[in-house]
Amino acid sequence: MRKFSKSISILIAMVLILASGVLLKQTPVNAQEKEEEINITLLATSDIHGRFMPWDYAIDGPNLTGSLTQLHTIIQGIRKDNPNTILLDNGDLIQDNSAELFNDQPESPMTVAINEMGYEAWTYGNHEFNFGLDVLDKVSSQFKGPKLAGNIYKENGERYSPAYTIIEREGVKIGIIGMVTPMITEYEKGTNHLDGVVVKNPVDETKKAVKELEGKVDVMIGLMHMGLENENGNPGTGVKEMANAIPELAAIFAGHNHVLINKEDVNGVLITEPNKYGTHISRIDLTFSRQGDQLTLKDKDASTIPVKNEDGTFVESDKELEKILKPYHEFARADANIEVAQLKGTNLVPKNEINGVPAVQVQETPLSDFFHEVMLHYSKADVVAHQIDNDRAFLDIGPIKKKDIAYNYQFAGGEVSVYEVTGKDLKDYMEWAVGYFNSTRDGDVTISFDKKRRSSKYSTNDFFGNVKYEVDLTEKPGNRIKNLRKIDGTPIEMEDKLKLGMNSYRMDFLLSKDQALEGRKFNMIWSSKEESAFGETGGTIRNLAIRYLTEEMNGKYEPTIQNNWKIVGVDTTSAARTAAVELINKGILEIPTSEDGKFTNVASINVKDAITKKEIEELTKKAKVDSTKFSQLKTTGEFYQELVKVLNTPLKEKETEKPAEKPTIPSNTTTDKPKPTNTKPVLSKEKGIVTSYFLNVRPKPSNNSKPMGAISKNTEITILGKENGWYKISYKGKKGYVYSRYIKIEK
Repeated sequence: MRKFSKSISILIAMVLILASGVLLKQTPVNAQEKEEEINITLLATSDIHGRFMPWDYAIDGPNLTGSLTQLHTIIQGIRKDNPNTILLDNGDLIQDNSAELFNDQPESPMTVAINEMGYEAWTYGNHEFNFGLDVLDKVSSQFKGPKLAGNIYKENGERYSPAYTIIEREGVKIGIIGMVTPMITEYEKGTNHLDGVVVKNPVDETKKAVKELEGKVDVMIGLMHMGLENENGNPGTGVKEMANAIPELAAIFAGHNHVLINKEDVNGVLITEPNKYGTHISRIDLTFSRQGDQLTLKDKDASTIPVKNEDGTFVESDKELEKILKPYHEFARADANIEVAQLKGTNLVPKNEINGVPAVQVQETPLSDFFHEVMLHYSKADVVAHQIDNDRAFLDIGPIKKKDIAYNYQFAGGEVSVYEVTGKDLKDYMEWAVGYFNSTRDGDVTISFDKKRRSSKYSTNDFFGNVKYEVDLTEKPGNRIKNLRKIDGTPIEMEDKLKLGMNSYRMDFLLSKDQALEGRKFNMIWSSKEESAFGETGGTIRNLAIRYLTEEMNGKYEPTIQNNWKIVGVDTTSAARTAAVELINKGILEIPTSEDGKFTNVASINVKDAITKKEIEELTKKAKVDSTKFSQLKTTGEFYQELVKVLNTPLKEKETEKPAEKPTIPSNTTTDKPKPTNTKPVLSKEKGIVTSYFLNVRPKPSNNSKPMGAISKNTEITILGKENGWYKISYKGKKGYVYSRYIKIEK
């Protein structure tokens, strides 16, 4: 019995020991099932358009507003904060800013840069197809990561590029789905760039990709080269439609539209877009909780990060990446400085008569005549139209370099496409174009611009060549084009058949909803970008202009003034106008700007308006004259004329008008010895060294004033003074200001 009891005791002890062991083994299992939080950051660039360094290669000048090397600085900072960072690109990478120069070179700086920066996927944009599939395959093969374009298929039914890739961080599997706008079929019409492929609806193809990814990933993100809204009303071309149709997507990186969307929630799907040209980068943050094998998306957020800091300065460009890209930088700069011709006879843009009113936008110039000449020569059209998208355009007598053409015609992709239209179609287009101007009223002495049109991201002030016309600004929009006729003086009738040469993007816009030519259809009979013409690169207006100067003009160009159009309905001869112009040019009277100061000349100066006491006080204060002399004046014109008279009165005459000073009566009769004057020694002017990659020089000590130019790193400057954190310097014979933060004082 004792033996049995002892055996039972031993058995019980063993059971307890075994039970303890089980409990000990269960403890770490429970610890593993404790909730764990995982944070993943996705970054996406879009529409970089060749900005690999902060430089505009076409005009060979610095541009600090955005680039891959500056974004790299931002990206590295985010990676330090969160190693679980994924970097993506959303298309339109290899076109513009001279990136096309490298299509026939061993490597493109764009693929070199994104490889160095560690991009993990690249969705093709519409401009990736601009050069044909052979070029795209050659350039894109240089990228080490996956290239996505899920709605592009080969004719045999296979996908041309994958629809998605799976990226893993800390056990979280993320499906990245990439699609390109189906509008590429419209953009590449007339070319062989899409031969051999079929473009399908990206919404349908994303649904298919979602099905394929089910059970393979923990979350799905769209990397879509499409804008928010459907483009020109075409179904399946916007990510808002996609978000409504496919709520399985957690978020979408949008692109293509060149707009800034910090965060928009559509049907529970977050959408963000980083504008264009590397000015911003989009960010999506995902927060997961994991408990055992259970993974849950707890939170998500979206935002954009700008290259421009709040104080107006710009993010520094990464120096290590710059070193790697330097050979490509030098190659592109050398190309921009190739001389193509000599300009003889006259400058192509006259000096602005009125500061703040760009002559190139308010009158015919030899520059606009030159581009019309080029377009007419190659297109054989009856009429041509284009726009100058640079208020500061100029080209003076002397050498013409490739960069001069680009500076004066800044739409890199602009081409000439010829459409069959009627006289009515042409006039309706012209009426839309001159809607760029404000109507004038009695007393207006300056031509001004419609504020909405002036603030558009694209220039919409189109000029017309090989026709004659007047623009009457006393009329309301829609009835301003007068005396429209051919260059030989023959009137253009509304039913006339004409060949109109213009940019296809502009035509597509005019045909869209609520625009001037909505609902009409035109036959396009020729395009300079067709393979049978000059091709995607050679067919741009920039390159046609260079070809014209070298091949047709044999390197010498002397302009012929057409005198084919003018603006009427504005007082240009009165004495009051002359006075107003003088006050504007002296900086006393200001040309009106938009409320935020970004857009100039949005209202006309009028000389028949009643003058107010406040206006008199403000302008006389600027002019440094006595305001009481003008109290009896009634109109602005009278005041401007009298103020100019006072300003132009010789100094001696002004002095005779002053009342005689009263003699000073001495306080005592004791003759005091004169006190010695305490004169401080004049300090020599300080020298400083520029520390940033390029430093803007501005006419005023403010980030809101437009740059006069830029000074490169390590340049020595002489400091003339200091105002509100800015150094005053001399720049090209003028006074300028630079931000003191980027100047190191020499000791």
